[in-house]
Amino acid sequence: MSDQQVPVSPEVRATVARTILGSLETLLDEAKAATKPLEVDPYRSRLFEIFVTADGAGLIGDERSTSINEADTDETNLSADGLCRSLARRWGLDMAARDSAAQQTKLPPDQLERMRLLWSLMRMWMEWNYAWCRWDEFHKDNTTTQQVD
Repeated sequence: MSDQQVPVSPEVRATVARTILGSLETLLDEAKAATKPLEVDPYRSRLFEIFVTADGAGLIGDERSTSINEADTDETNLSADGLCRSLARRWGLDMAARDSAAQQTKLPPDQLERMRLLWSLMRMWMEWNYAWCRWDEFHKDNTTTQQVD
């Protein structure tokens, strides 16, 4: 959580983002194959490590101050919304959801399972980002507000 970030080229930024997205996709596929929720270890711990890496690379941002119109629409936006767009596109969920809505049918079971994994990922990612962005607010030196009896 450094306030100083070293500028990187767009190519390096894109490569790092694609690597992180690939790691996330692998982790989600492993959880799906094991029929285990992301919220339990080893998936939760590994997911948090990926979150820390994405944050350290400056690819997440502060979602409290970013509107959808301001968010990058490419794969270098690793906010929860950006992950949702990128992974839904990679998995064909975006088209499956559109088709399902247009035809008023249920999502196929495989796509529904991927959607559930994506929702879990987004929820945890948003919670971690919120806590990460507010860390300083709750860990300020409060010795000046404490009274001595």
